[in-house]
Amino acid sequence: MAFSALSQTLFSAGFAPRCLFARQSRKPRQRLLSLVTATLLALAGPVASATEPSLPKAIAQALARAQVPASAVTFLVVDASGQRPPRLSHRAGEAMNPASVMKLVTTYAALDVLGPDFLWKTNITMDGRIQSGLLDGNMVVRGGGDPKLVVERLQTLLTQVQTSGVRAIRGDIVLDRSAFNEPEVNAAAFDGEPLRPYNTQPDALLINFKTLVMTFTPDLALGRAQVRTEPPMAGVQVDGSVPLLPSAPCGDWRSDLRASVDSPSRVQFLGGYASACGERVWPSAYAEPASFAARAVEGSWRQLGGLLSGQVRDASASELAMLRSRGTLSGNTSPLRLESPSLPLRDIVQDVNKFSNNVMAQHLLLSLGLHGKLGQTQAGTFEAGRAAAQAWWLKTWPTAAPPMLDNGSGLSRSGRISASSLAAMLQHAAKSPLADALADSLPVVGVDGAMRARAKGATGRAQIKTGSLRDVSAVAGYAQGASGSRYIVVGIVNHPNASAARPALNTLIEWAVQDRK
Repeated sequence: MAFSALSQTLFSAGFAPRCLFARQSRKPRQRLLSLVTATLLALAGPVASATEPSLPKAIAQALARAQVPASAVTFLVVDASGQRPPRLSHRAGEAMNPASVMKLVTTYAALDVLGPDFLWKTNITMDGRIQSGLLDGNMVVRGGGDPKLVVERLQTLLTQVQTSGVRAIRGDIVLDRSAFNEPEVNAAAFDGEPLRPYNTQPDALLINFKTLVMTFTPDLALGRAQVRTEPPMAGVQVDGSVPLLPSAPCGDWRSDLRASVDSPSRVQFLGGYASACGERVWPSAYAEPASFAARAVEGSWRQLGGLLSGQVRDASASELAMLRSRGTLSGNTSPLRLESPSLPLRDIVQDVNKFSNNVMAQHLLLSLGLHGKLGQTQAGTFEAGRAAAQAWWLKTWPTAAPPMLDNGSGLSRSGRISASSLAAMLQHAAKSPLADALADSLPVVGVDGAMRARAKGATGRAQIKTGSLRDVSAVAGYAQGASGSRYIVVGIVNHPNASAARPALNTLIEWAVQDRK
């Protein structure tokens, strides 16, 4: 599968790494909310309104149908230039959980601090001698935090190694994943769904989003559906076909497969596949994410014809220190050094916002900590990333309440931002050289992403990021009014009926583009 299509596949297959599917617990958090709200109200943003006019009738009616009180929402519609008072401001200074709308902050911070042309680097060096196509020693693969190192790009890099003169390795392939220094987190910690790709955890050597992509293609002559998987995974056996169900409708086809994906060494299909489904793709997070990179590297190396006498393993801290001191990691003493740059940040931001990719957003925050120049420390940790983002925020908007970013993706129960602060940032972005890079990364209403089937009355006239958790529904972005005015639209619902309030958010967007009073 072409790497440019992988995020779209994850999204359209219903397993996109998004906040939409995440379940929130209902543990009390009033104490945290009180502290956060008090802090943010004390730092009210510049676009907050002193008065709170009544909600437009159509929006109020939609909220009533959803059984969501006005006290559980925040709305703000304001001119993008910041030259006029808000058209609508309702609880705009309140700190709310925005779910994936938080990605707007993370992506704009990364664009502004790191630059739209920023690149991550994946390096390969040799710790040994090369003679007649044989490396007598170890090959070191050093991850630099590339958020989209999909299998095609990994295999292109490994092919370059082989065409450059190393086809066999008498030693190990050693993985350096030390650029990010976050402890391993249980993928089930957020909502008990460890195999959903949206729960994938960051990794300095993140290959294929740690996702096994399975493609099912019916073969009517054989009465079976052929199964193709990528990337090739060393030590993992996947059933190559599954019986067809010729008369079954294409309903819940994943359940029909009765897949067993909990074992790190075996993927089985105990059921069947409806031929009426045609070809379908199923991305699934891998059962043992810590070993994904090693298995994918070894599987790809061998599939490409490479020989390996040892194993693929993670480097120890002491081994990395030794390689660093010898100049191997930098390539200064390596007989062969190859480098694979990532896509530029401006393209990465497109995936993060169009397809609401959580792990890519988390990579941006980690990279702010590692490469951002505004943080007090430079390390690939969320703490350092948050420090860099906060320093950037306070330097740019000293009077606007800073967000609580958590991991930067919005897949969080503690993330908070006010509508006024978010609008202040979007106003700044609209007037900056990065305006197009941010705005063009947002789903176009009625056209693509999560906004394809929403707010039809605003089709093609708004660029909106969405956010969804169990108790959260949110939208934020830009809308072009019928009058020619360009608006910033922010709407956030924090309520158990938040999902039922999406029509109210759609109405908010339509109200904005129609310049209603």
